[in-house]
Amino acid sequence: MKRIIAVAILLTATAALGYFIYSKSVQDAVPVIAEPVFDGRVTFTLSDLHGEPRHFSEWDGKARLVNFWATWCAPCRREIPLLKKLQEKYGENDVQVIGIAVDFAEQVAAYAEETQFNYPILVGQEDAMAAAEATGIDFIGMPFTMIVAPDGQLIKTHLGEIVEEHLELIVEVFEQMRIGELDMAGARSVLKAL
Repeated sequence: MKRIIAVAILLTATAALGYFIYSKSVQDAVPVIAEPVFDGRVTFTLSDLHGEPRHFSEWDGKARLVNFWATWCAPCRREIPLLKKLQEKYGENDVQVIGIAVDFAEQVAAYAEETQFNYPILVGQEDAMAAAEATGIDFIGMPFTMIVAPDGQLIKTHLGEIVEEHLELIVEVFEQMRIGELDMAGARSVLKAL
């Protein structure tokens, strides 16, 4: 009987040690997560306020500010007058603001009616988040803005509220790229602190 108890204790201790070693190795393991493949060019299709599909390439040849926002987001709402002002001032100079509302279409349409946007508004919930995540970044909150070169290459993403000083710097970078004073690496370097 003592021998059976000793074998049982030895088997239990061996199993416990094996479980401990296994669980420790699982905890210490670094998970391998496949990163999305992104070649640097932003591309997506989302519906506008009229339900018409709009492809991002429609604005190729223009420097773009793609602003992800929602009607319930206070910092998003504060950005909109600045973005409207930017579109009004630089729209004819090949700068295009595009708003992407991560919200319900009915709420966006009602808000758009009172706000009188002067730039296109695209609408989507999961589709809008997927458009952002397809660039290889995590969609973690709003407002969120993509700064995109005229050829569709992503220059920089900005998480958080855009203020006037940010917009001035972005427009300056767009202009320097247009006249050949900055290449993509230089533009990314200048906007790095943004």
